[in-house]
Amino acid sequence: MSQTTLPGLALCNNAMLRRATRKLGQFYDDVLAPSGLKATQQGLLYQIHVGNEPTMGAIAAALVMDLSALGHTLKPLIRDGYVETFADPADRRIRRVRLTPQGRTKLEEALKLWQVAQQRFEEMFGKEQAASLRAALDEIAALDFDAPPAAT
Repeated sequence: MSQTTLPGLALCNNAMLRRATRKLGQFYDDVLAPSGLKATQQGLLYQIHVGNEPTMGAIAAALVMDLSALGHTLKPLIRDGYVETFADPADRRIRRVRLTPQGRTKLEEALKLWQVAQQRFEEMFGKEQAASLRAALDEIAALDFDAPPAAT
């Protein structure tokens, strides 16, 4: 445990994960800053790109977000012309998302910077440890947590 970790944090999985997430998020944000994107925005652009015009619901499920949070995150990307939403041709009630040509260009720019951040993290943490970390985090994200009953 580092000297900056408060003793109470070390006992809580959630607190330690959030602490590490903030630290790593700040690092990726700093590296991506020249692109004008935050790491969350770059990740969202990438998911849209690989999702082949995914539905809003599919993106939200993949990123473990609710639709309102996804909409909030998409707003600046739509405003800046990187993303557009459109009705599914087969079912107009379903909204799909795609990158615009400007969004594809922005994603290419951001991915070059992301590569720098990814490589730096793996140099510091270890390539195998980073792969193990991603696998463990994916397993955690796949767990189906049931909220415990409220204490009485």
